[in-house]
Amino acid sequence: MKRDDGSPGFGVYLHWPFCAAKCPYCDFNSHVRHQPVDQERFADAFKREMAGMRQRTGPREVTSIFLGGGTPSLMKPETVGAVLDAVAANWTVPDGIEITLEANPTSVEAERFRGYRAAGVNRVSLGVQALNNTDLRFLGRMHNVTDALGAIELAREIFPRLSFDLIYARPNQTLDAWETELREAIGYAADHLSLYQLTIEEGTPFYALHRAKKFAIPDPDHAADLYELTQAVTAQAGLPAYEVSNHAVPGAESRHNLTYWRYGEYVGIGPGAHGRFVEGRQRIVTIAERHPENWLAAVEQNGTGVTSGEQLTPWEEADELLLMGLRLREGIEVHRYEALAGRGFEPERLSFLQGQGLVESIGNSRLRATPAGMSVLDALVADLAQ
Repeated sequence: MKRDDGSPGFGVYLHWPFCAAKCPYCDFNSHVRHQPVDQERFADAFKREMAGMRQRTGPREVTSIFLGGGTPSLMKPETVGAVLDAVAANWTVPDGIEITLEANPTSVEAERFRGYRAAGVNRVSLGVQALNNTDLRFLGRMHNVTDALGAIELAREIFPRLSFDLIYARPNQTLDAWETELREAIGYAADHLSLYQLTIEEGTPFYALHRAKKFAIPDPDHAADLYELTQAVTAQAGLPAYEVSNHAVPGAESRHNLTYWRYGEYVGIGPGAHGRFVEGRQRIVTIAERHPENWLAAVEQNGTGVTSGEQLTPWEEADELLLMGLRLREGIEVHRYEALAGRGFEPERLSFLQGQGLVESIGNSRLRATPAGMSVLDALVADLAQ
């Protein structure tokens, strides 16, 4: 398996927007269809979109591929194989790079998983979300704990690498209950866990229910205690946080997500997908049509489903680098920020934040948020960017 070499990288993100059901907390671009999806037609559109993106990026060596959603595990293995072949037809794909597919425990079948593995997928990310049935029902999940553990076991058997997600800071969740569940999860984990605090996103069913006081989530102090417990337990178990919400055995970090956080380049293919890559000498942002059938029609008619794009100024790039990079335990390269921003950090402001124990220097070249800084990251980034 190709190891992370520390570079920002060039990733390919493929968005499969379809789900069997919409979770009440989810604000991702996902859609339920009650009729079978024409997978061959969508695969052809992915190929066509990729060919157009290849003209824009020029020849590149891919460092990771990620099939996200939606629920990519609703794709037939033949569909996965077709879109992965299209990536390799447009860019250089070295042997052994990380190729991740997101899966839900309800759509896990041994035959399908073996088909994905044969197509080239070597890492699976499972949307487990909870390890008790009461909370799984609250979260609107279609699987139960038995399904989840069966999916984890199967994935560990078939794929070289596995990650799974859990959501914490759920209603009435105590520190003791979360520690017990987290330790159980670590026992099942191979080398990577993604652990997210439940947030209430506008436009979701949970948003309306929460405003109507149908349920409450932990207050900020209790949520902070849950976060600190998460950091301590995972670090003790050998899966320290390398990013705010992501934990891994050293060397098993998600290569694709590191590309985002290190402010690398990536193309986004599929309905609602975003991309950020250098075209000519300018970093650009691409955003695709969100509605699947409208995206499909646009690609078939115009050769692309991208509906908007912009060129970023160096100042905007510097701000994005800071926003993404300070999420990482490794922090940011100061000289890279300075080259984009055209200036260094304001010395008095930086000294004040260091004195508050919110940021720290790593040698002479890097700056990172401390554990205390991670807990107030948005405010910290805003302060440094001023």
